[in-house]
Amino acid sequence: MRALSARFIAPVAGGDLIRSPHILPTGRNIHAFDPFRMPTAFAMADGAAQAKRLLQAHHSLPRTVALVLWGSDNIKSDGGPIAQVMALMGAKPRFDSYGRLCGADVIPLTDLGRPRIDVIMTLSGIFRDLLPLQTRMLAEAAWKAATADEPLAQNFIRAHTLAYADSMGIDLETAALRVFSNAEGTYGANVNQLVSSSTFGDEDELADAYEARKSFAYGRNGKATQSAALLQLALKDVDLAYQNLESVELGVTSVDHYFDTLGGVARAVKRARGGQETAVYIGDQTRGSGKVRSLKDQIALETRSRSLNPKFYEPLLRHGAEGVRQIEAHVTNTLGWSATTAQVEPWVYQRLSETFVLDEVMRKRLSALNPEASNRMAQKLLEASDRAYWQPDADTLAALQNAADELEDRLEGIAAE
Repeated sequence: MRALSARFIAPVAGGDLIRSPHILPTGRNIHAFDPFRMPTAFAMADGAAQAKRLLQAHHSLPRTVALVLWGSDNIKSDGGPIAQVMALMGAKPRFDSYGRLCGADVIPLTDLGRPRIDVIMTLSGIFRDLLPLQTRMLAEAAWKAATADEPLAQNFIRAHTLAYADSMGIDLETAALRVFSNAEGTYGANVNQLVSSSTFGDEDELADAYEARKSFAYGRNGKATQSAALLQLALKDVDLAYQNLESVELGVTSVDHYFDTLGGVARAVKRARGGQETAVYIGDQTRGSGKVRSLKDQIALETRSRSLNPKFYEPLLRHGAEGVRQIEAHVTNTLGWSATTAQVEPWVYQRLSETFVLDEVMRKRLSALNPEASNRMAQKLLEASDRAYWQPDADTLAALQNAADELEDRLEGIAAE
C-alpha cells in the first residue's frame, strides 16, 4: 500500500529467512551484498570446514570434484559455496589496498596439508550475471594452481591440465579452464524441461542437453568460449558431484533446478566414464554446522519429512490447486533424479503411489482440487515404472494404471464440458 501511494519503502538486505530474520517483512527493495567483499572472511573459514566434511564423506580422496554454484545460494551465505571451491583447490581471494576483491592466490602446499583437488565448476546463469568478479577469481585460482611449480602427485589441477593440453593439442591457458556455464544471455541446462515434458528417450539425451548448454568456459578475462571437448575430457576424471543446500525453504525435490544442474552434470559424468555411476553429495547447510549426505540419503530424508508427511502436504492442500501442483512437482522432480543419477530408492515411488494415487479418498480429493496436476502425478509414477526406475508388483501396477485411467477420463470429461 505504501508503494501504491508513492511513499518511501525502506530497503533491506537480502538473505535467508531463518539465518537473517531481520529481513522480514519481505516485499521491500533489497540490497543483497557487496560484490567487492565476497567471499567474506567468515565464509572462507566456514567454506574450508565444509570442504573438509565433503572430503571426509567420500571413501577416498577425490582427484576431481564437479561442483554446482548458484548465485542465490552465494548471496545468502556471503560466498560460502565459493569458499568451498577455493578451499578444495587450495586458494584464497586477493584483495587490494582498499579491501576490494581483485583476484586469487594459491595457498602453499605446506599450509594446505593435502593435494590440490581439481574442481569442475558449473555456474548458474544468475551467478554468471551477478558475480563477474567471483567468476574471474575462480578462473584465476584454477590457472594459478595449474601453473604452480609443484609435484603432480600433490597438484591434481596441474596434472590434469598438462594431460589435457597434451591430448587435445591446446595451450596451457585453455587446458586450465575449469569454470563452465551457459552462453551469455541463456539460462539452465534444459534437463528439467526434457524430464517435465517426458520428451527424452535414452538418459544420455539428458547429458547431451547439459553439455550443449553448460559447455561455455569462462577464463580469467571473464569471457566465454565454447569448450565442449574440454568439458567432456574433464568430466572423465570426476570422482564425485556436489552442491550445497542453503535454504530451509527448499529441498532437492522441491524445485527442478537441482536435478537440472547437479543431476545434469552427474549424468554427463556417467556417460564420460563409460556408464560408471558417480557419487553425488548434498551439503545441507540449513542448520547447525552443516552436514554432508549422499544424494540417496537426502532424497529419502526429504520424502519422509516433506512429500509423505501430512504436516507438510495438508497445509499445501489448503491452498487448493496450487498445493496439488506443488505435490506433483515433488513427484516429477523425484523422477528427474532417477533419470539423471539413479539415486532414488524404489520404496519412494511405492509410498508416493500409495499416498496420493492408490488411496481412493486422496485421489478424488486431489483430482477435485487440480485434475490436471493429479493426472500428471499418476502418469509420472507410471513413467517411472516404464523406465525401470522402480518395479512395482503386478497388483500395484494394475491398480496404478486403473487409477491413472480414471484421472485421465475425468480430465477429458472436464475438457469436453
